[in-house]
Amino acid sequence: MELLSVNLLNYFKLVAYKKSMNKISLDFRNLKPKGELKIGGSKSESNRWLILKQLWSSISITNLSDAEDTVLLQKALNSNETSVDINHAGTAMRFLTAFFAVQDGKKVVLTGSERMKNRPIKILVDALKELGAEIEYLEKDGFPPLKIHGKKLIKNTVSIAGNVSSQYLSALLLIAPKLTKGLTLTFTTEVTSIPYLKMTISQLKTLGIDVTWKENTIVVKPVRPEKIKIKEIEIESDWSSASYYFSLIALSKNGKVSINSFFKNSQQGDAALVEIYNNFGVSTLFEGNKMELSKVLNFKYPTEIELDLINTPDIAQTIAVTCLGLGVNCYLTGLHTLKIKETDRLIALKNELEKFGAVVEITENSLQLICSSQLNENILIETYHDHRMAMAFAPLSLLVPLTINDALVVQKSYPKFWDDFNFLFKD
Repeated sequence: MELLSVNLLNYFKLVAYKKSMNKISLDFRNLKPKGELKIGGSKSESNRWLILKQLWSSISITNLSDAEDTVLLQKALNSNETSVDINHAGTAMRFLTAFFAVQDGKKVVLTGSERMKNRPIKILVDALKELGAEIEYLEKDGFPPLKIHGKKLIKNTVSIAGNVSSQYLSALLLIAPKLTKGLTLTFTTEVTSIPYLKMTISQLKTLGIDVTWKENTIVVKPVRPEKIKIKEIEIESDWSSASYYFSLIALSKNGKVSINSFFKNSQQGDAALVEIYNNFGVSTLFEGNKMELSKVLNFKYPTEIELDLINTPDIAQTIAVTCLGLGVNCYLTGLHTLKIKETDRLIALKNELEKFGAVVEITENSLQLICSSQLNENILIETYHDHRMAMAFAPLSLLVPLTINDALVVQKSYPKFWDDFNFLFKD
């Protein structure tokens, strides 16, 4: 299976880079990453704006993400088919479940990959049913595929657990202004990934929608279509995708990379990378919407670090690999949502980190990494159908040669990753 770009080998003379059968072998030891990149729009922002654009046609979007998840969501929203397959796209499954539930008269079967059929969605479905939605499970109770009969939802109050996935909450909030009486959403537990929820609320407010959040309740007022003025939305580039370059610079001796287009006062939770990677010798400088990452010379690393990633779980894999490469023992908490992602990311991380000689202990909510004195080389990294596994381990090739299996899995969120990553090592 070929990669999306067929010209990658032209980038190298000194670097061992091979592609065959969807495997990539990387060896960038003793090389300096440098250059300037433009990363596509945030997948999280793009997916939310696509739902809102479908509900309010006066919205136009620029710098939309080219991630497979976003492409699949956009295709589903524009489809007139009675069956919609969103493959591995978890965000699309959740957002579309709520979206189709309020499309009066529309009947659709929403399905996905075998992994998707084992990712729970009962909490969201129960909340929608509480509002009056008509949804049934076609196979296992609590899991896709779903048969949805869209209708007008009259009820406007619902209670839901907030500690499983913030995407359930965002899915409800995105449709809330279209409900006849709006929505009063009450959390029965603490909320997971608060920055993503704040992102959704911020986007609603950008459209002039009345949203208030007090203690454990969010109230969204209904709004008539004519009240939503024409809005041109420029989507910020994706901080989760930028995380791999923070790791790359941290593992380099003197690397320097510039990335567009990022905002210093970003709404994205993963912007916490700037502060987190200060611990790993990465300096971040903003000039306009350009972010320059550079290695602090002679930086003294901590021997161990403890981080609560409850608001930024998507960068846990990147951070764990960075710690492995730098020999920094780490204890990462707030990771309970990783078990219901594309794979069980905690088990996947444990399996692959230990191949390099580390000792890893995991719980339902945490990962503890004890680094080895020397990294094992020529390891084959399994990705478990998870895009972040592939990209998180790539920067480790600055230290040891490695091979990544199922390399095309990056299409899910960052299709140009291999082009961009290897561009930084061109002559």
